[in-house]
Amino acid sequence: MDYVTLNNGVQMPIIGFGVYQISDLAETERAVDDALSSGYRLIDTAAAYLNEEAVGAAIKGSGLERDDLFITTKLWVQDYGYDAALKAFDVSMKKLGLDVLDLYLLHKPYGDYYGAWRALEKLYREGRIRAIGVTSFWNERLADLFNCNDVKPAVNQIETNVWFQQRAANAFMKENGIQHEAWAPFAEGNNDVFRAPTLLELAAKYEKTTGQIMLRWLIQRGIVVIPKTVHKERMLENINVFDFTLDSDDMAKIESLDTGKSTIYDEMDPKMAFYIGQLKIHD
Repeated sequence: MDYVTLNNGVQMPIIGFGVYQISDLAETERAVDDALSSGYRLIDTAAAYLNEEAVGAAIKGSGLERDDLFITTKLWVQDYGYDAALKAFDVSMKKLGLDVLDLYLLHKPYGDYYGAWRALEKLYREGRIRAIGVTSFWNERLADLFNCNDVKPAVNQIETNVWFQQRAANAFMKENGIQHEAWAPFAEGNNDVFRAPTLLELAAKYEKTTGQIMLRWLIQRGIVVIPKTVHKERMLENINVFDFTLDSDDMAKIESLDTGKSTIYDEMDPKMAFYIGQLKIHD
């Protein structure tokens, strides 16, 4: 396993296991158990995924030392604001069965994220969170957040894949010491990504799968990845990406696939902002 070092010195695995869209709690617990037994040590969940309890149960049942794990969860927009964020954090920690969280992220850049961020700063200073960051913050909002607050985000988790390569965001984060983490590293399978001719060509050349090619390409850019699957054989495949290196010409071939836009949804669409801002995950 390779690691990245965050801007506060905390080490984070460069590949982890995501549990987005695994809503059944029994299936989530089994999947996380399989991931941990396959060698994953970074587990990424969120309050909005409604499966933190299952992640916590898998962690408890794993027999692994807590210091060997890196657990991420996220605060949903409904619970933004200073007091609401502190309360929601306690709820998540109870569900996860943890005393200290490795990484806590603001899930989207809407609502009172200033108040929420200041709550995260408090929890960070108290030692209840090892690192704090954000999800889906575009460059302007990310800059505004750390320009007007005390603690700079350690991580920005944004959609990043071969169709939407986020070069400007990556450059901005590198310039400012913020770790780039990719959600949807496989673009949720859109545009038949696993059968893209360029990726099939490279998979044959390196004797790997197209999924492994995509993950290796991201890792070589210094980007943390959190692929999700419920199949153990795919978990093992996804983590087996440290025994080869894409050469510069092949990295450039993948760069040529960039469309500059999401195949999942447009975060600049006002309708999406309304939807996210009004989505309730609890009473």
